[in-house]
Amino acid sequence: MNSLPYSIDFDDVKILKALNKANHKLGQLNGAINLLPNPYVIFNAITLGEAKESSEIENIVTTFDELFKEMSYSKTNPASKEVLNYRRAMLHGFELIKKNGFLSANHIIEIHRIVEPGAGDIRRLPGTVIKNTKTGEVMHTPPQDYDEIIRYLSNLEQYINADDLEDTDAILKMAAIHFQFESIHPFYDGNGRTGRIINILYLTLSKKLDIPILYLSKYINRNRTKYYQLLNETQQDLSKIKNFLLFMIEGVSEMSDFTLNFINSFVDTMHTAAEVIKERCGKTYSPTLLEHLFYDFYTKNEYLCHKMDISRNTAGKYLRDLAQAGILIEEKIGKTKLYKNAFLYNLIKTW
Repeated sequence: MNSLPYSIDFDDVKILKALNKANHKLGQLNGAINLLPNPYVIFNAITLGEAKESSEIENIVTTFDELFKEMSYSKTNPASKEVLNYRRAMLHGFELIKKNGFLSANHIIEIHRIVEPGAGDIRRLPGTVIKNTKTGEVMHTPPQDYDEIIRYLSNLEQYINADDLEDTDAILKMAAIHFQFESIHPFYDGNGRTGRIINILYLTLSKKLDIPILYLSKYINRNRTKYYQLLNETQQDLSKIKNFLLFMIEGVSEMSDFTLNFINSFVDTMHTAAEVIKERCGKTYSPTLLEHLFYDFYTKNEYLCHKMDISRNTAGKYLRDLAQAGILIEEKIGKTKLYKNAFLYNLIKTW
């Protein structure tokens, strides 16, 4: 394995053109985020979708129905629990870089513990290899010795945080960081998901995004075969890395468009919901109520009381009226009534 930065000239016409396009698209996405009155309203929806897509790459498959149940009351679906762990890890990672202004190897370990709580920390036992799942052929042998893994992670930490190591565009650097992390493969399990969280956190850390909103795992999931092919080819021959980097850069462009379209659809859906609430539930409507209903996928009496500073009776009336108007879907779980946002639920299912 090689340490970062790689001794490769990245002044390639295809890469430079792809970077120009990716920076333009990502800039449009970040601009759209900053025009939102409260970007964090949409943040929950996008991080949940990203968590679901990233987990599917590892064949951890669940539905939004199962995720909503797990979020609200079920706590019994292992796949859904893993997806929600990913989402928590992403949010925790975002808090870490906001608080500290850097992303350390220890932060990565912290994130990984949330992604895969039962997988242990950095590998200490030799024998880990990356195989072709169909043929059994060994495609890559990552560092085996614990001290060697630590050295590579320390080098990665330096590369992530020290801009003077290499004068490189942040999107290109993100792709190199991703390749290096996946090649180090520092954990027994959860490396892919942790690496994909690092992608979005690095774009945020490098100020390409103000908040980690980008459906990049959807691109990798859509192109899973090509992704692994390029990753494995490059692990065997680093001189082929330009193809892998180009693939990742093009993913930023494509998913910037996708995420921007999702934001536009989300905003349109909020506007539609606002008009329906005004029409069917007149006095119930307020901007605070609308924001609360779209901040998460479900609500209940106590949440609405707290958000709007109203009594339980008033909150109960609001929720009943909204359910009767078809804006919320009421579900009774034991003695508790949950109310799912029908507009948001139907929107995210199409994405």
